[in-house]
Amino acid sequence: MQDWLRKVAQDINRVDRELVRRSAVIPHWPADAGLRALSTAANHSLLWLAVAAVLASRQGSTRRGALRSVAAIGGASLAINALAKPLLPRRRPAYDDLPVARRLALRDHPRSSSFPSGHAASAAAFATAVTMENPAVGLAVAPVAAAVAYSRVHTGAHWPSDVAAGALMGTGIALATRLWWPLRIGESAESNHRAHVPALPDGEGLLMMINPGSGTEGEDPSAELAAAWPAATLLLAEPDGDLTKQLEAELDAAERPVRAVGVAGGDGTVAAAAAVAASRNVPLVVVPAGTLNHFARDIGVAELSDAVQAVRDGSAMAVDLGAVRIDDAPPHGFVNTASLGGYPDLVQLREDGEAHWGKWPAAALALIRVLWEADPLVACIDGVPRKVWLVFVGNGLYRPRGFAAAARHRLDSGLIDVRYVRADVRLSRTRFVIGALAGALKRSRTYVQRECAELQVEVLGRPLALATDGEVIAEGHRFRFFTQPAALTVYRPEPEQ
Repeated sequence: MQDWLRKVAQDINRVDRELVRRSAVIPHWPADAGLRALSTAANHSLLWLAVAAVLASRQGSTRRGALRSVAAIGGASLAINALAKPLLPRRRPAYDDLPVARRLALRDHPRSSSFPSGHAASAAAFATAVTMENPAVGLAVAPVAAAVAYSRVHTGAHWPSDVAAGALMGTGIALATRLWWPLRIGESAESNHRAHVPALPDGEGLLMMINPGSGTEGEDPSAELAAAWPAATLLLAEPDGDLTKQLEAELDAAERPVRAVGVAGGDGTVAAAAAVAASRNVPLVVVPAGTLNHFARDIGVAELSDAVQAVRDGSAMAVDLGAVRIDDAPPHGFVNTASLGGYPDLVQLREDGEAHWGKWPAAALALIRVLWEADPLVACIDGVPRKVWLVFVGNGLYRPRGFAAAARHRLDSGLIDVRYVRADVRLSRTRFVIGALAGALKRSRTYVQRECAELQVEVLGRPLALATDGEVIAEGHRFRFFTQPAALTVYRPEPEQ
């Protein structure tokens, strides 16, 4: 085996020397200065950090690409400088054999191990990470990354195999970020329960509740909604009022039959309208007018035009509705998630930072803060005594199956998604964070995840606050979570075939 490895190394060295010799005899050309400057600009990944800062100035996939790329560069730099270079020392190419016009300044000429190339690793990690989030931006970045990688051979800083190995490592590390930082899942969720609903082109028979307090402050969608559905009845939500009671009172007092209930607001407002629509057996129109609009995105309504199209075409589906009974109170519905323990604080912290940093980075930072500041929750979960840090309950099965629940593939599973972090395991918080970062939560004793139709949680001690769809709704001791299969009919655009 040693003889074979020695022969392979000799063959690689022979090819490297030949390629460097051929590169050295290339006549001087104007790109020499540019490649030298580009190689220097990429020192310590300064070039990529500057590009990342520009990308991060825009919300959406470009910002997520910037954040993922910085994380990938950090991982690549650690792997290259702390592991690969010390373990695999290699002499740099002979500097004197290189034409003077292509030599780096003495202060920029590296003196560490030649294998592998850190510049190539960072360039590949950056380009791969950006492409994962935004292929169009990645296509623009890739030629620059390739030029940086080649510049290390052109300027005599590395052998070609150093660059190839560095690029492979950087690409692999960027791809590995998906283990603990899931890609945004952009496609809408599906349901096998097709629903027959009335087509309302001008909004005749539509009662639309608008919550001006949702979303960006000062933005009232009333004018847009009136233009989209001129025959609809528009209802402004009362500030700090009970939206469910207000909507029910309006339905009871309506002089004409209400054929559909609409809601323009965030997920909390949508949940209130959904509960009324389900109880009255009328379809729901959702207009995304909140900050995050998780439910609207899951049903394929990204903007007002999607809702207008669905209502015009009479396209809808029936979806599951989550519910929770707190002590002896009537059930409270939720469209996305419910949570106990430190999770309400996590939700608030995550949503405060999500618009700036993206869903997963904000969730990770919020999780670390909550785990280190929260007190463990003592409760019986389905009759089994437990100490836990937080409990998550999803209406339907969320993806990915690790901690960072991002989106749902289906809205008709008839199940709830239960996830909690145990506090009765030694070093539970540290082990959980390590498992989350390594993408190994499924094998961690601190993390429990299961799918069921019902969950009973009885809190021991003081009453505990429950949050549903990002809003704290009540305190209690006994919580019964369950699903209501196909209880809610929602308008949604006909999916593309």
